[in-house]
Amino acid sequence: MSGGTPTPAILERAKNLVDPAIAAALGGLGDELRVPAEYHFQGRGKGTRPALAILSAEAVGAPSETGLPGAVAIELIHDFSLIHDDIIDNDAERRHRPTVWAKFGVGVGVVVGDALHALAFEVLMADPTPHRVKATKHLADAVSSMIAGQSMDMAFEERSNITLEQCLAMEQGKTGALLSYASSVGAILAGADDDVVEGLAAYGANMGIAFQAVDDLLGIWGDPERTGKPAGADLRERKKSLPVVIALNSGTSVAGELADLYARPHLETEDIEAARALVDVGGGREGAQALARTHLGLAMSALDSVSRNDSVVAEVVEEMRSLAEFIVGRDF
Repeated sequence: MSGGTPTPAILERAKNLVDPAIAAALGGLGDELRVPAEYHFQGRGKGTRPALAILSAEAVGAPSETGLPGAVAIELIHDFSLIHDDIIDNDAERRHRPTVWAKFGVGVGVVVGDALHALAFEVLMADPTPHRVKATKHLADAVSSMIAGQSMDMAFEERSNITLEQCLAMEQGKTGALLSYASSVGAILAGADDDVVEGLAAYGANMGIAFQAVDDLLGIWGDPERTGKPAGADLRERKKSLPVVIALNSGTSVAGELADLYARPHLETEDIEAARALVDVGGGREGAQALARTHLGLAMSALDSVSRNDSVVAEVVEEMRSLAEFIVGRDF
C-alpha cells in the first residue's frame, strides 16, 4: 500500500461531503421517484467514484468542494446504471437487499434509473460556468461510452466468437469510461491544464479495466457473503465475462466443453460448477488476474506522469494511488 491517508478514511471523508449533497438532490424528486431512489442509495457501496472526483480536484490544488458537483453527478449516473443493470441481468438482490425492481417493480426501476440519469446533468448545470459546461460534455461522452459497453455486453450473450480484444473494449466502455470521468472531473471543474486532466483520465480508464477484471473474477469465484450476489451469478446468466472469454479462446479441448455448456438455454447447479472448473483450467482465472495487474500498473504510470506537473499536489496523488490499490486489490 502506498503512503498517504489510509484508504477507508479517504472514502469516509468523501462520503461525509458527498452524501448530504446527494440527499439534497434526491429530495427534489417527487415521492414516487424519491422513495425508491433513497432506498437504493441506502444500500450503496464504498463510494469510490465520488471519492475519485473529490481527490481529482484536490490533486490540482482546488478545495474539495470544487469537485462536489462532479462527485454527485458521477454517483447518480453510476447508480442509474446499476438499477438498470439489475433489471437487464434479472438480479433480484444487491448487497444482500432486494434490488429496486424486485422491491418496487420493473417499471419503477426503469423510471427511477431514468430520473437519476437526468438529475446528474441537472446537478452539473445548476450553475453553467464554462468549467461546468466542459464537465457536462465530458459526462455525456462517458455515459455514451458506458451505454455502448453495456450494449456490447448484452450482444455478447448471443455470440459464441468473442475475442479478448472485443471483451476488453466492452469493459473499457462499461466500467472504464465512468472511472475515467470520475478520476478527472474534479480537475476539469478546477480548470486544470488539459495534460493533467488527460493523465488523470488515463489513470481512471486503466483502473476501470483492472477493477472490472477483478469484478469478473468475483462474479465466478467470489464469496456471496462478501459480494452480495449468489455464487456463480455470472455463469448462471452465461455472461461472456473476461475469464470466460480467455478460456473460450484458449484453443484447448476445455474451450470446446465450455462453449457447449454456454450453448445450453439454462444451466443447472452442476453445470455452473462444471463451467467454473473449465474456466479455471482454461486459464481464465490466471489470465484475468494478470490483466488486472497489468492495467493497475498502467494506472500507476499515468499517475507518475501527472505527478511531474508542478501544479499537482503530491500527497493527493499518493492518496489516488492508494485508492487504486485498495479497490483493485479485492479478493480474487
